Amino acid sequence: MTTQAEKAVYVYGILPGDVEYEEPPTGEGNPPSAVRLVHHRDIAALVSDVEVSNRLGTPDDLLVHEELLDASAAEVPVLPLRFGAVVANEDAVANELLEPYYDEFSAARQELEGYQEYIVRGRCVQEPIFREILAEHSQAAALADQIRDADPAASREGQIQLGQLISERLADKRAQDTQKLSDALAERASMSVVRPPGDDLEAMHAAFLVKATDADEMVSEVQDLAVDWEGRIDLRIIGPVAAYDFVVTTGASPGG
Repeated sequence: MTTQAEKAVYVYGILPGDVEYEEPPTGEGNPPSAVRLVHHRDIAALVSDVEVSNRLGTPDDLLVHEELLDASAAEVPVLPLRFGAVVANEDAVANELLEPYYDEFSAARQELEGYQEYIVRGRCVQEPIFREILAEHSQAAALADQIRDADPAASREGQIQLGQLISERLADKRAQDTQKLSDALAERASMSVVRPPGDDLEAMHAAFLVKATDADEMVSEVQDLAVDWEGRIDLRIIGPVAAYDFVVTTGASPGG
């Protein structure tokens, strides 16, 4: 005899209450369940059912979470909740989340009205950027010459010194190029956040909050930079996405 799996409700984020889905997308869960809205006054929580016994936390789960929020953010202001926010049922969504935090959610939603977040990421093209560093830094160039044909074991200390110098210069270039990006978008972005690099070759990773009416011009500015940096930095723009970097709420995440 099989028993019915115990269900809970996964909460993705907060949307305007008048949003409608003609074809509801699927969300978290195994199998995934249809996404729906739980309303309170003029706001709504974007939710789907999950089985209590199934732990969330895989890369695929995170991808579903982000894709649903980002797809919604392309159309309406979205307040994303942290990944993994689960409550007992729809009543708890309304009574323990939407009602007590209504004023906070409404204020944050109004601040985002008419704005979208875009992410700009750049990655150094390794050989050209290393040549650039050696051309600009005589000590690094001298070390590179010393170890080029030397025995790897005998030149280990020189390799370490060269690696440290290159890492420092990459950090300097990251700061300089990120500033150039920020300057280029200064007239388009109302706010920006620089994210920490994933590794030394990440040239930049920044988030920008932009008026939806300025988005095309902002994208064009980034594309111009991509042309200027071609062969040196591979630049890409991602968005619009949910405003993860610009939404600040106090204690409003279920399961907190």
